[in-house]
Amino acid sequence: MVKAKKGTVKYVIDCTAPVEDKVLDVASFEKYLQDRIKVDGKTGSLSSNNVTITRDRTKLTVAAPSDIQFPKRQLKYLSKRYLKKQQLRDYLRVIAASKNSYELRYFAISAGDEGEEEEE
Repeated sequence: MVKAKKGTVKYVIDCTAPVEDKVLDVASFEKYLQDRIKVDGKTGSLSSNNVTITRDRTKLTVAAPSDIQFPKRQLKYLSKRYLKKQQLRDYLRVIAASKNSYELRYFAISAGDEGEEEEE
């Protein structure tokens, strides 16, 4: 009997905008995820389940074997909790950029300039 090759599922969290503005530290974000990601209901079991987190300058990539049920939603939840802990939740939001990626973006805040122009 021949075993089928197991694939991996990769999720990317793109932190480009806040990192370029020196608002977010990717290294501490990576450490936060490593400490808190649950696999099979247990934290701290990433290496035993072959789940890896790699860091580029502005992106985090979480790779998990496809036979493990690893939800993308958990990454969004943990990202939002990290932003709340760093008191950045009021300025940044987590958006699904594609099927396997999230992106941290600033809220689009319009200034009150439009109201002043109408009064004149």
